[in-house]
Amino acid sequence: MNSLKISFLTAAVFAMAIPVGLGAQDYQGPDPVGTLSYALPQTTLTFEVTAQREQFYAGPYAKYAKKYLGVDARLQNESTCRIKEIRMTPYVEADQSRRFVVTPGSGSSSFLQLSAQGLIAVGDGNFGKGSFWRFSTPGQADFSGKGVNSNLTSESATLYRNVKNQSAFNTVAIQQDMVVEKPLEQRAQEAAETIIQLRRKKIDIVTGNTDATFSGEALGAALTEIDRMEKEYLSLFIGYSDIQDQTMKFDVVPTPSNKNQVYVAFRVSDAEGLVASDNMSGKPYLLELKPQAVSNAEGEARAVKGSYAVYRIPAICAARLTDGVNVILQDRIPVYQLGSESTFNLAGK
Repeated sequence: MNSLKISFLTAAVFAMAIPVGLGAQDYQGPDPVGTLSYALPQTTLTFEVTAQREQFYAGPYAKYAKKYLGVDARLQNESTCRIKEIRMTPYVEADQSRRFVVTPGSGSSSFLQLSAQGLIAVGDGNFGKGSFWRFSTPGQADFSGKGVNSNLTSESATLYRNVKNQSAFNTVAIQQDMVVEKPLEQRAQEAAETIIQLRRKKIDIVTGNTDATFSGEALGAALTEIDRMEKEYLSLFIGYSDIQDQTMKFDVVPTPSNKNQVYVAFRVSDAEGLVASDNMSGKPYLLELKPQAVSNAEGEARAVKGSYAVYRIPAICAARLTDGVNVILQDRIPVYQLGSESTFNLAGK
């Protein structure tokens, strides 16, 4: 209904403002002296996208997290990007490829009411509010900070070894001390034991099962410091993430020459985040427009004799934004340049 209202108001302004006997002429180039020009409206779709980028760094003991702490940990560094919010807003702009020039008659005090862009002024030219979509954060189970018992246990086993007798020589044992690097698994085991000890210490403080007495601010400070130390050791197993939000705007100007009316609105790259539609490194998000069919009586421009003005009737389109499989958002919007152009006789004949 808004689009029909806009078209009607546009026609009404022409009928009231243009002096009878003068017509609008298609024109390219600078405006001649003594004339006024206007442009037909076109619709631009603006997408304001907010994405969350995560740079994950795997812990050095990640492969031992299951063994010593009983939790699964990500083993490789990786960068990911996911969409959090999308807002699609249609705007009306001047179509510079469809400009017209008119010559006012003598004694005319008013002509066209022009906006700053050379459009015929109407009250709701920006179509009002846009479509807004927010994506919920996917839930993930996290048991990395749970549990106070070691994940290891002991079992008894009987081992057998064949020993060769050495009757001709006597073996002498020599004690020698050497400084060697601890194996990675041993360091992981010691870190896991420290985590378990910290968790047990926290339970002892909370339950009062300790020789020291904690109360008030001292109790809170002690628990905060234990939590900090536990997270520090735990990051050696489960790693940590650097998370940042990125917000960018992308514009899509539909063109009648696009037969399929499918456009790449923007792309999302795990490595680079939000990127332009021509950056092939990202996953494309597609805008699909399906104009509503009109009858010949509504969509066909008819020639008129004498003075006339040119105006546009927008096409009402079903707009869908998809990631190629899933529908992200959808709405119905008027798109001027996909509609039809028509004329009306200024002289009323």
